[in-house]
Amino acid sequence: MRLTSLAALVLLAACQREAAPAPRPRETGGQTSSGLERAAIETGVIADTAKVPAIGLYRRTHEAGRDTLCVIPAKNGDYRFGLEANFGEDQSCAGRGAARSAGDKLILSFSRADHCIVVAQYDGDQISIPGVVDMKCAEVCKGRGSLEGVSFPRVASDAASALQMRDSGGNPLCQPD
Repeated sequence: MRLTSLAALVLLAACQREAAPAPRPRETGGQTSSGLERAAIETGVIADTAKVPAIGLYRRTHEAGRDTLCVIPAKNGDYRFGLEANFGEDQSCAGRGAARSAGDKLILSFSRADHCIVVAQYDGDQISIPGVVDMKCAEVCKGRGSLEGVSFPRVASDAASALQMRDSGGNPLCQPD
């Protein structure tokens, strides 16, 4: 009986011990990464977006058209970009501007739009525009077109491919500084 009581007390004490706190995420240049994400980056399973330049050609073809984004290096060390997204007849978005990388984000500042700035997600293989963008960005679209939720998978990782890309009018999509 004493042995059973002693075993029950030991089990009860073990159950009441506080669990060790979970490891805290690490802050890295404005982004938070978990231990699992750090391990995946270290083993090469996923790309470290801080080390993968966004330079290249991104394109997706779908039933309503083709969405294209080109990113080239700029003289100041950041990027230049050109974007065209088609959603059917007379519904599209197009623009050019400057871009800069911030951790796993790519900040797109359109040149001719009235202060249109889009903070896109960049994972090394794809650039995705969020589901909601500033109303000022409607200026880069015509018809019922919208940049909201558009994603561009990478098809080439070099500036030469990006510079060769043409928009639907046959003009260069990306233009150097």
